[in-house]
Amino acid sequence: MEENFLIGSLRENLKKAVEKNKVEGLLFSGGIDSSILAFLCPTAEAITVCLEHSGEDLNYAKRLASYLNIKHHCFLISVEEALNAIPRVIGILKTFDPAIPNDITVYFGLKFAKEKGMRSVMTGDGSDELFAGYSYMQSIRDLDGYIRKISPSLFFTSNVFSNFFKIDIIQPYLQREFVNFSLGIPVEFKIREDKGKLVGKWILRKAFENFLPEDIIWQNKRPLEQGSGTVKLRKIINSKISDDEFDKAKKDLPVRFINKEHFYYYKIYREKIGEIPSPLPDEDVCPGCGAGIKKGSFHCRVCGWAKKLF
Repeated sequence: MEENFLIGSLRENLKKAVEKNKVEGLLFSGGIDSSILAFLCPTAEAITVCLEHSGEDLNYAKRLASYLNIKHHCFLISVEEALNAIPRVIGILKTFDPAIPNDITVYFGLKFAKEKGMRSVMTGDGSDELFAGYSYMQSIRDLDGYIRKISPSLFFTSNVFSNFFKIDIIQPYLQREFVNFSLGIPVEFKIREDKGKLVGKWILRKAFENFLPEDIIWQNKRPLEQGSGTVKLRKIINSKISDDEFDKAKKDLPVRFINKEHFYYYKIYREKIGEIPSPLPDEDVCPGCGAGIKKGSFHCRVCGWAKKLF
């Protein structure tokens, strides 16, 4: 497949996916995916959430918002606000998945959007999965098969939060036509060596490198919790559980806890939600917590257990 044609087609297909739905807001980390969406939808008001005095997203987001001349809302949350939000986040999502620090950022982003009166918000969900943005994907032998396997069941908590806040969530990278187009792109265009380093989302970067600053389009992947600074919560939460309490929990409870933080979320889950739901007749049993998961699923939405697919 001719490289320049493919790059141009990607740019046009994503532009169509964005223009299909006009939105009022954009969850904006200043990373590659949301930066491209900000370029394609400059009328959307950008929302960036960070923990006070933490995270890298704010600097990237502020600089790009100025570069694109878009309206930008920066919301700084305190550690206390973030910790106090955990029970509500767990109650909304009905999970004790260790990914809660990521979810807190999305929760506050959509909460602020609601408070601003926004009725529709765009996110960059799905780009990393479809274009091999995660570093672990570089070692997958059958990367194309892996992406095809996970693409039909991609799940993002932004959808759950949007239902809770009654906000329309728009995910251009996950529009069906765009997903089908992305699956047709050979993996050698998704991960490629560039300037002596192996780069994920290579073709997505190339498609927009002439429209965004070089250090924005070629920046490294920042996990959401790292960029927003909510990763700082993990150490604080771990300190709230004693060794004795955790050891007892591992012996007495039928859940495979990853660490103290995981157990901390479980305790809140039991208070807010109650018992872990038993599998339905047409479901498999989660090896991590015993909840029901869809046949063939590789992830439990209750405890966060994930099956290794490579």
